[in-house]
Amino acid sequence: MTPKPTLAVVGATGAVGSVMLQMLTHHADVWGEIRLLASPRSAGRKTAVRGEECEVLALDEDALDGVDVALFLAPDHVAARWAPVAALKGAVVVDTSAAFRADPDVPLVVPETNAHAARVRPRGIVASPGCTTLALIVAVGALHAEFGLCELVVTAQQAASGAGQAGVEALRAQLGLVVGGNDLGTHPGDVRRAVGETTGPFPGPLALNVLPWSGTAGADGASSEEEHVRDETRRILGLPGLRVAATCLRVPVVTGHSVSVHARFERPVPVARAHEILATSPGVVLYDDPGAGDFPTPADVAGTDPAWVGRVRRSMDDERALDFFVCADNLRKGAALNALQIAESVVTSL
Repeated sequence: MTPKPTLAVVGATGAVGSVMLQMLTHHADVWGEIRLLASPRSAGRKTAVRGEECEVLALDEDALDGVDVALFLAPDHVAARWAPVAALKGAVVVDTSAAFRADPDVPLVVPETNAHAARVRPRGIVASPGCTTLALIVAVGALHAEFGLCELVVTAQQAASGAGQAGVEALRAQLGLVVGGNDLGTHPGDVRRAVGETTGPFPGPLALNVLPWSGTAGADGASSEEEHVRDETRRILGLPGLRVAATCLRVPVVTGHSVSVHARFERPVPVARAHEILATSPGVVLYDDPGAGDFPTPADVAGTDPAWVGRVRRSMDDERALDFFVCADNLRKGAALNALQIAESVVTSL
């Protein structure tokens, strides 16, 4: 009997890592040894996976010996340093950071949309897109396959957890400072004064607020997050000239990214047919009866795997365009789940 492959989880103690360990416990057991790796300061910690206590090891070259698949759930600089090392040692690397997403020799993969791309990996690395792209791409990709996408306008409402554990902690601390302030939000600057100057990874107070900025400064006033949505969508769908306009907001939600989507296609789109496609697409749940109050919200989809789609309607002024709303858990499909799906598909080719 062929031994099961060895899996390394790099970044096992982080927010996405903890979700990954839960998934490994509940998904089909296709792995042999599961090796948990993290920074030296986390080495020696014990954490559970598949019902067993495992010790976290420090990430170094020895820890990558004998690994068949390495899941990198680590910051960009860690992935940039160690993912090539793991690949040189013979592992197939699946990376969730932004370190390799633009590399033409690294496929950018969403299994429901372009699974075939993972078969050709010149550097031994497969990249997973960012959490905002992952919230919308499965639904958009399914519609594109039928109608031919030619333009995309999106407004992403990103949860605090998209900024990591520091983002969650900052939001919770700010909420504690504004609770009981019955008049807060009614006068200029009152929320900012209540929260104070310490706003964590955000450029202003997030509690009782919406921040029209996420990421770092890009070209022509765009943010890096907005550029990533454009570039990643183009790569995944194989549409290098696709017109994409993206605006990324940060909203006071702990978990769950939401995206308002305006998608224009090559030909008219019957709403009934769009419903059929979305209702039968893997990784998508159609939840769409606004008259009955049935539509997805981040508070309702947190902790679930699919992208939830609602408010599907033809654009009021364009029969070739659809408007809809999509929500997804940014730590699950937006990070851990997509990486695990890629890894599980890679196993079949080892």
